[in-house]
Amino acid sequence: MTRRPSGIPYGGRNRGPWTAKQGTRPWVRSVDQMSLETKTTTAIATLKKSRKLIVALSGGVDSAVLLHLAVRALGAENVVAATGQSAAVPGSDLEDAEAVARCVGVRLERVATYELEQPDYVANRGDRCFHCREELFQRLAHLGRRLGILEIAYGAIVDDLGDNRPGMRSAEQRSVRSPLLDAGLTKADIREVARAAGLPVRDKPASPCLASRLPVGTVVTSERLARIEVAETGLRALGLTEFRVRDHFPLARVELDAEGLSRSGRDAFRSRIESVVRGAGFANVEIDPAGYGGIGPIRSGGQ
Repeated sequence: MTRRPSGIPYGGRNRGPWTAKQGTRPWVRSVDQMSLETKTTTAIATLKKSRKLIVALSGGVDSAVLLHLAVRALGAENVVAATGQSAAVPGSDLEDAEAVARCVGVRLERVATYELEQPDYVANRGDRCFHCREELFQRLAHLGRRLGILEIAYGAIVDDLGDNRPGMRSAEQRSVRSPLLDAGLTKADIREVARAAGLPVRDKPASPCLASRLPVGTVVTSERLARIEVAETGLRALGLTEFRVRDHFPLARVELDAEGLSRSGRDAFRSRIESVVRGAGFANVEIDPAGYGGIGPIRSGGQ
């Protein structure tokens, strides 16, 4: 098994649940009154304070917009995109990160991360994201030392405030910059900027790591993550777009968006969904009647 390089210690333990708050960002209350031009101009001005920058590129739309604005601010030659690579990251996200980097003309560094060797991450007690971010940011700092780049930024936005976001605690502790959040950009703003820039992930749904499909308290293993990825890759091949495969092995609970729920009402399509998920290694398949995000009239248990 690939081992985590020695000499790169983990940071301090997460001391409990952490919720992102507006804190030093008093503009949050009036963010809806700020124009998109004002926000993007502010983000670019903030980014210009850096000489060179590593952008943590996840393959999602938020970090893609951050990379796009960083290139506008600093020039492609002064920006490096870096994507964490581990069993918890879907292969499709890595492909999307590569497409975004090509689109904006920057080099992409794939950085191996070793969170699955970290007992606090594997235990999945509810602070998993903190330990994941600790590993990623420390690996990016190591990359930065090698490249002579002192600053790192990631794609936090206003919509992340108020949620339980232990990963944001790690970013603040490690002085990882959040230019989009500091400028007041919301998810709606991000989509608009991404579409105007023609970014390839402009319409991509949210795509958290594969470990988010496991119930809190279920140990994270590479086998479980691989099973989830195979199932979700198969569902994507059926033309589904927004969904989750929740791993309650041997049961898989499939959450579908409104369109997917409607299609699953047809016996033939439901059978195809069940066949794909069973083919990934699950013995039993349940399609959640509440749908993805609880859109339906009934909400079943779980994440």
